[in-house]
Formats: sequence, C-alpha cells, structure tokens
Amino acid sequence: QCLKTPPEPLYGGGLVVNPSLDDGVNGWAPFGSARLNHAESDDGNKYVVASERSQAFDSFSQEFDLDAEKLYSLSAWIRVSEGRMDGVDVSVNVKTNGGDFITAGWVVAREDCWAMLKGGFVVDKSGPAHIFFQSNVTGVDIWADSISLQHFTTEEWESHRSQTIDRARKRTVKFWAVDEYGRPVENATVSITQTRSGFPLGVAINNNLIGNAAYQDWFARRFKYTVFENEMKWYATESTRGTEDYSAADALLGFAKSHGIAVRGHNVFWDAKNYQPSWVPWISVPDLWTAVNRRLNSVVGRYKGQLIHWDVVNESMHYRFFELRLSRRFSSIFFSRARDLDSTALPFLNEFNTIEESGDGVASPSRYLQKIQELRQGGYNGPLGIGLQGHFRVLNLPYVRAALDTLGSTGLPVWITELDVGNGPNQAALLDQILRELHAHPAVKGIIMWSAWRPGGCYRMCLTDNNFRNLPTGDVVDRILGEFILREGAVYGKTNSDGVFEASLLHGDYEVGVSHPDGDYNSDSRQIKISPVQLEEEE
Repeated sequence: QCLKTPPEPLYGGGLVVNPSLDDGVNGWAPFGSARLNHAESDDGNKYVVASERSQAFDSFSQEFDLDAEKLYSLSAWIRVSEGRMDGVDVSVNVKTNGGDFITAGWVVAREDCWAMLKGGFVVDKSGPAHIFFQSNVTGVDIWADSISLQHFTTEEWESHRSQTIDRARKRTVKFWAVDEYGRPVENATVSITQTRSGFPLGVAINNNLIGNAAYQDWFARRFKYTVFENEMKWYATESTRGTEDYSAADALLGFAKSHGIAVRGHNVFWDAKNYQPSWVPWISVPDLWTAVNRRLNSVVGRYKGQLIHWDVVNESMHYRFFELRLSRRFSSIFFSRARDLDSTALPFLNEFNTIEESGDGVASPSRYLQKIQELRQGGYNGPLGIGLQGHFRVLNLPYVRAALDTLGSTGLPVWITELDVGNGPNQAALLDQILRELHAHPAVKGIIMWSAWRPGGCYRMCLTDNNFRNLPTGDVVDRILGEFILREGAVYGKTNSDGVFEASLLHGDYEVGVSHPDGDYNSDSRQIKISPVQLEEEE
C-alpha cells in the first residue's frame, strides 16, 4: 500500500518517544550530518524530515536501551522528497554502542505517497543503541511518520506463534454419534487417525537416491513433497548443445510417483550467467532465442501434468542474464509461455536473501513486491507463487515474521523452497526455531528443505549420516513432523450426553471410527478432509 496519509503507529509507537511527531521533533536527533526538520502537510499530518544529506546514513535517530533477551518489531511510514521511477530504497538500522550495525528492514519509498516499512531485529548484547534510517540516494530528503518499536519476551513471541498455529493450521471439529433413529449416543468411542498431512513439508533429493534402497526408505517413510537438487536444471539436461539427457530426472520422478510424492519443478531457467550450460553464454542472440524456446518446450512439455510447481526464472532479482541478452520482459514472456504449456503447475518466482539476510536490499520484501508488479506490467497476469529460498546463517525471527507479513499481504501462496541452516554447534537448535516460525505463519503454504544427501556431505545441512541414521537436524525434522505435520497413532475420545465429541485437529486427511458403547457390532467409519476453509467429507 502507498497512502496519502499514514495510519496511527502500531502498538501506539511502543517504546518510541513522539512516534507520530505531534510534539515537534522531541525525542529525535540528527544522525550524521543531516539537517532535522519538522513538517506538516495540508491535511494536518506531521512528520520528521532529514534534509541536506551527503552520506547514506545521514538521517534522524532515537536512542533506546535494548535487551538481548527480547525480540524487537519495528515499523514506520516513509516517504522521500523526490524519487526515481522504481522508487528509492530506504532502510532502518540499529547502531549499538559496541559499533555493530544491524539492518532491520527496507521499504521502496516514493515521493507521492507514504509506504510502510516493516522489520525487526535482535541484539547480541544488552545496552544503548540508536535506531536510524538510511538511503544510498543522498539527493533525496527522507520523511518518516508513525514510527513504532515494540519488544517481546521469548514467551510472548512463542505464545503468539502457538495462537497462530491454532488459527491457521488447525480446526476444531465436532463429531456427532447417533443411532438409527437419529438419537444421540452417549459414551460412544471416537477414534481419529491422520492419514495424510494438510501442510507440505519436504526435502530435496538428488541422483544419489537412484538405486539406494536405504536412502529411498528413509525418505519415503517421512515425506510426501520434494524437489530435485540439480537434475532438472538446464546445465544438467543439456550440457552439450543439442544433446538432451533426462535420465536422472526421469528416475527421480519415477521414484516420487511410486510413493505418492509431489514434486516441485526446479528450474526452467536460471538467470545467473555462471549457471548456464557452458555453451549458452557464447551463442548469438538469435541462437539464444531459439535455445531458450527449445529448452522451455522440452522440459515443461516433458513433465506436463506431473509437477505441482515450476520455478520459471530462478533468482531473477539478483541476476539478469536473460534480461540483458534478450529482453527486459524475459520473465513475463516465459512465465506466460510456461503457464500455457502446463496449466497444472503453478509458476513461481524463487529468490534468496528475502527472509534470511536483512542486509540484502536487492531482494528485500519491498523489492520482491516490485518484481511481482514488473511481471504483471510485462504482460503476465496468470497464477503466481512466491518462492523464498531460506539459506540461513543466523536467525532474526522478527525480521522473518515481518517479511512474511509483507509478502503475505499479496494473497499469493508463499513457499519456503530451499530451507537450510549453516553448519555450526547450534545448527539443530536454529533449524528447530526457524521451522516453527515458518510453519506458524499463515502466508506459508509449504516448506522444502535443501538437504539432499551426498556421500561427501550435503550442500550445507545434512539430516542423516551415510548410514541414514538421523543427525540432530534429522531428529528436529522428525519432531516437527510428529508435532505439526502428521500425527502418529490415533486420538480417542468419548461422546457426551449430546452424542458429541470435539477435537482440535491439524489440517489433513483422517480416518474416523465410531464404536457403540455396547460393543463393536454397531460401528461406523468415515474418511474426512480437514481444510483451512471447510470440513469436507469424501465418499
């Protein structure tokens, strides 16, 4: 949203002094060499202005005493005095007394309206710190209003997460037991067994799975969703110009089909020059047009109707190989063509650092929204998915939640497509935290982990050793599966005097049985599907 007048600050401003700038610039100070001004629009809205900026960090700031045990959510409404066609990147940052700088959020600001910046952060050490704003475009004044900083204890954060899971991932279901005359049956036994998860959680696989019974068994007992690590990529299927080899991808897809496992297609094109087949960067523009059309028709046509998603142009925010060589509308053109070829696979953008690295403004949530708008303006108006890779080094849960809020505002399905956590002594604990955070967010419709097994070590995070015994990270995944994805065993209960038994159940498919209190001679069973929208009974 870009508004004429900002709304009131979240949490009433929280810890911020003078969050709505109704009291002049009280509580605010210049940061760097900027000049600080108080301004008022024709409609009476008041705001702070940083002008005469010569360095990126020249702006305004407020000092806070931060607590390393708390999580901080931050928001502000931002505008600039003049802007470019694609907007001006403005970030909010934290400078600690120890000299550390933390980027807490981004917004693409405009000159004709107010845009919301939403972010968050944590600090390693308690103590004083300054919150300030920044833009590399020094020729513009930065305006801000309705600024908020709110802290949360770990208990408060986790409580909110649990409440969200109850709302977004579960339904309260009532079962009625009646006899042949429609009279309620008291004390009937109700058994409820989950047979399939309603939330997709999966792991990438690769060609090491082919012919490896131990790997196949470990995987198939846990997961119903996957993606192939490299086997569908162009450099894997056509390393020599004109000679295609889909044998590895075909074998992996055969395994998936035989076990009822859904597959994401990754990817049709990769927008980085260094990840093309070796012959692609050197051919002429007309030959490249021929090659990309042949590639699209080949891979999408071959797997038509067999995949749930396609990453059509991978990492097109960080890289622009095809846009620079062929057309700035390359993504729009090929999203449309991919959708025309296979209307059953949802086309996805797929990008890194949008949720995992707050300092990367190239792929900030605001820039991601702009990329979606660019696709639409370029002529693609079909269905679309938001792919967020999630290669985490450190965790900034408030930033993750704020980023998902921003992207979730589109109403488009969000998938975490390549989740992993860098190696280190706390890898398993961090994986546990981020899985819980991502699963709880209502915008997230599925999670795929980037942990395809290799005998010499995985990309960054393995779940098993070479004998397919769980590592601590694998134990985390099993625990999450049992808690939130597919509950093992049956839930039992008794109906009350009205013949009713009530249970809170995760979304998914269930086998429900009801036994009469006088014995099993009069029992019934049904298959039901519990969805976020409605309870459907299947014949």
